[in-house]
Amino acid sequence: MKVYKFFLLGAVLLSLPFSSGCQKLRARDQLNKGVAAYRNAQFQAAIMHFKQAVSLDSTLLNAKLYLATAYNNQYIPGGESPENLKIGQQAIDAFQEVLRADPNNTTAIASIGQIYFNMKQFEKAKEYQRHWVQAEPNNPVPYYWIGMLDWAIVFPHTQQMRKDLKIEFPKDPKDPSSLPPFPEKARAKLEEENGPLVKEGVDDLEKALQLKPNDFDTMSYLNLMYRQKADLEPNAAAREADLKTADDLVNKAIALKKGGG
Repeated sequence: MKVYKFFLLGAVLLSLPFSSGCQKLRARDQLNKGVAAYRNAQFQAAIMHFKQAVSLDSTLLNAKLYLATAYNNQYIPGGESPENLKIGQQAIDAFQEVLRADPNNTTAIASIGQIYFNMKQFEKAKEYQRHWVQAEPNNPVPYYWIGMLDWAIVFPHTQQMRKDLKIEFPKDPKDPSSLPPFPEKARAKLEEENGPLVKEGVDDLEKALQLKPNDFDTMSYLNLMYRQKADLEPNAAAREADLKTADDLVNKAIALKKGGG
């Protein structure tokens, strides 16, 4: 009897690696089927296959990444219906699963940041752009995103204060430099609210431009951020200097565009 039990235990132990190997093969088969469905834009079928692949082999990172990407393809950017937001959250959750296995996976980091941006959750979007900076400190893209997000946060504050104070907007929208400065009390309040974000935005956009010189989009947002900075300046000379820097960036960006840069 003891010999029989020992033989049975040995058979079970020997079968474990074989069973595990079979599961991994089945997982890869499900992954391949999912990829085929994904490439044919059959996203629901792809999601089913990717979920099966992850269930069979939780270490299969590509299956997790494809699953998250398939969810993301179902999400409509900016759509605010409960169903759409649920899909967006599913994509975020799935990308976070990727990050649990691979904390510096830049595809997952960038994708979560993009989804939060599309959901207008700018602070959460910035959190993931900062994570991207840590993972790839010499990549200009996350610096650009941080600066752009800072502008998206501060600009509505400035516009609302301008409306509240009934400060006239320029008749020529192509000449934002003609905007009058804020009264001192309003300027100080705006500086308190927006100052750190404006500084961060300028610093990160300048870093992005340093890493990728002559980038049209970065120049465009750096111009906009310098105009926000001008609204915070306590004296006319500093304000004029910021507006000149903004104008120079606009002119350089236009020249690059005309030159095909």
